[in-house]
Amino acid sequence: MESRLKVLGHPVHPMLVMFPIGLLVTAVIFDVVDALGGPDFLGEVAYWNITVGLIGGLLAAMAGAFDLLAIPTGTRAKRVALSHAAANLAVILLFAAIWVVRLNAESRAAGGALIAIEVVAVAILGVSAWLGGELVDRLGVGVDAEAGLDAPSSLRPPAATQRIGEAR
Repeated sequence: MESRLKVLGHPVHPMLVMFPIGLLVTAVIFDVVDALGGPDFLGEVAYWNITVGLIGGLLAAMAGAFDLLAIPTGTRAKRVALSHAAANLAVILLFAAIWVVRLNAESRAAGGALIAIEVVAVAILGVSAWLGGELVDRLGVGVDAEAGLDAPSSLRPPAATQRIGEAR
């Protein structure tokens, strides 16, 4: 299944996801370093990374929605894509809540509770990124007109490996 939203023949969604992922992960790193006594400006930079990461995440979500809506229902690809979308929504909501708390705060630095929420959000983001990779690399969503939308999970060993293991 090829992506419906392309630029110069390449799907847009995979092009956009790297920016929010990088910005949000970097924000957490900056907040941790700031909390451990790093330079004071890191909390402010982390806040702005979250701001731009949220904007990028929303743009990536809009592009991803085009592909999501095109995936046939009843396929493994649709189930994985819905899990991917739900995880990304959770990440956006968690970081949006963190952003709102920091918006009018006296200091844009994050405290322990906000950093804990950020770490949880980044862990969810890691799961979501794996699911996105599963969609593209294993199921061919967005890149292959003849994608195997019901291919088994990449966590399962290939069929040949299973037969060898069964023979022992």
